[in-house]
Amino acid sequence: MVVRAGDDNQGQREGDALMRMRSTGLGKTELVGEVNDLARMGDYLVLHVRTTEPVRWHVRTALSIGDLLQVIKLLLRPSNLFFILTHLGKTKPEPPPEY
Repeated sequence: MVVRAGDDNQGQREGDALMRMRSTGLGKTELVGEVNDLARMGDYLVLHVRTTEPVRWHVRTALSIGDLLQVIKLLLRPSNLFFILTHLGKTKPEPPPEY
């Protein structure tokens, strides 16, 4: 099932891994959510994330071409490529340690 930004269905997708987010502004609170969409808006790609726990928010991050190139560069690090290749198909990862 694909849930796109603006859809009323904000529930968790069965079998999919969920994103975990923390912010210094939220203290020790951890947000759990899922990526819903990546859409071009002018000179940016906007990543849409719907949080499901402990609150339901629609979080958006606007990525410039410089941001995207940095993400690609970081993904291409050997340690990150190894992680991606060894975790393909793993749908229920263990929660991360303190991050």
